[in-house]
Amino acid sequence: MNLSRREFLQILAAAGVAGFSLPACARLGAASKNPGDPYELPPKGNVSILHYTDCHGQLLPVYFREPHVNLGVADMNGRPPHLVGKNLLEHYGIDHPGLLSHAYTYLDYVKLAEHYGRVGGFAHLATLVKKIRDQRPGALLLDGGDTWGGGSGTGLWTNAQDMVDAQLKLGVDIMTGHWEYTFGADRVREILENDFAGHIEFLAQNVVDVDWGDRIFKPYTIREMNGVNVAVIGQAFPYTPIANPRHMIPEWSFGIRQREMQDTVNDARAEGAEVVILLSHNGMDVDIKLAQVVDGIDAIMGGHTHDAVPAPLEVKGPEGGICLVTNGGSNGKFLGVLDLDFRDGRIRDYQYRLLPVFANLIEPDPDMARYIEQVRDQEVTFDGQTFNMKDRLSEELAVSEDLLYRRGNFNGTFDQLICDALMEQVDAEIAFSPGFRWGTTVLPGMPITFEHIMDQTGLTYPAVTRNEMSGAMIKEILEDVADNLYNADPFYQQGGDMVRVGGLKYSINPTRSIGERIADMELNGKPIDPNQNYVVAGWASVQEQPAGDTGRKIWDVVTDHLRDHETVSISELNEPKLRGVEGNPGLSSA
Repeated sequence: MNLSRREFLQILAAAGVAGFSLPACARLGAASKNPGDPYELPPKGNVSILHYTDCHGQLLPVYFREPHVNLGVADMNGRPPHLVGKNLLEHYGIDHPGLLSHAYTYLDYVKLAEHYGRVGGFAHLATLVKKIRDQRPGALLLDGGDTWGGGSGTGLWTNAQDMVDAQLKLGVDIMTGHWEYTFGADRVREILENDFAGHIEFLAQNVVDVDWGDRIFKPYTIREMNGVNVAVIGQAFPYTPIANPRHMIPEWSFGIRQREMQDTVNDARAEGAEVVILLSHNGMDVDIKLAQVVDGIDAIMGGHTHDAVPAPLEVKGPEGGICLVTNGGSNGKFLGVLDLDFRDGRIRDYQYRLLPVFANLIEPDPDMARYIEQVRDQEVTFDGQTFNMKDRLSEELAVSEDLLYRRGNFNGTFDQLICDALMEQVDAEIAFSPGFRWGTTVLPGMPITFEHIMDQTGLTYPAVTRNEMSGAMIKEILEDVADNLYNADPFYQQGGDMVRVGGLKYSINPTRSIGERIADMELNGKPIDPNQNYVVAGWASVQEQPAGDTGRKIWDVVTDHLRDHETVSISELNEPKLRGVEGNPGLSSA
């Protein structure tokens, strides 16, 4: 079952390396074929799983920069997915510059983005899915969640209907969830009962009723594929009521529930499952540990952390079996294809490809393209206003002189723009912005449109707050978030990156314990006084009635800021000083 380094390099060679460029006739979906087509994937075996995850409402192709900081601590130090830039390329034997190095890293991002173009887009993804499925009869298409919400104007304004209908057109078979729950329990039920019924199975073994412990969703399904019984188990994001508002799903309880997972695997095997796939929204570190403690899972198709990992990690389970742990990136940028050769009662071999979806190399599916155009070009009424979504989204607000991005453990330039807007617009000394991993990228010189703002802020709890906090409380907040990110036990990592900070400067040592990671806090060159109060702006509070609510929504605050300034220049990124991580391969050296 091992995929050797040589075999992996042969797979990469099909996509080309430095200076890769395809003529128009080689575009996937065009009339003629090219032997160097990176999307020509001969099938292997008799079980095929297609997987995408964390598209965050992105129907159109986008720019999306990968992180330059993705630190692993304790056992996670130096292990995928905690590799960035040259360290990632060296680990997987990928040359730079090239198509694949651009897909997987931030290196020379602007130059290569201008060369290779945008990524993702459901019309382009649809073409690729159809091609792969044509080669693999019975292949299942799995959606790892974070599809309906978190980063989309059309998703917010249509109450997720835009993505639901797109999933149906794409031919999704099975999905699990996370940001889906931020539309509320009633809306989730409505979609499952009215739209998905008979088409898409929504699975989550780890979501139960808070009073009785009964499962809310079906835990697994078994599908027959070329004579093989394949079970798919769903695992929703375990910390949804902590990372997102509990009041939206008050009767549902979440968790990793590893004991129940083992019971679910056993039940599926007892029912005749010969292959067990976990469709997970845990995040890759959690999935790796889960594979170590739960027996009988053959592969985990993972999401949540947005990590684009080129090859599976082979993880030994408690009884010595091997589980393939994958993570499929985000924003519709990748399609994972797992082929298994199941014979004589066991998996004999496998191949896995994480295909970057480059819009310039794939012809858009006409039916999906028409749907996307229609859904965007319609009038909606939201928050008391009626408008055409396409017209609203295309409004140009300012021009960026720098690359604007959000991805990585600490502040991105778009995060800093949001923090700057908060401090200026609500007259605050310090700003906090959530460590969300979703949000598209804007190249230098591009107009910043209202769609870009919604890509960064489009969620169902957008209230902007202004409060006074003591220096001690500010440190406590930073310490709590840092522990969510850097706890040595992945089962205690509750998702997201470090809270983004405006105004405040500090240092962080991820290798230390909670209460000891944050130091050197200062504002305007002066140390933060634990006993002094400071005015702090924020947004996306998980409270139903957040303290200090200003009555303004985050997209309005950022929009007003951009209109006032017309151009954006982030001359110095407000990242913390890093301590104790010298030589960590999750930290860029370039």
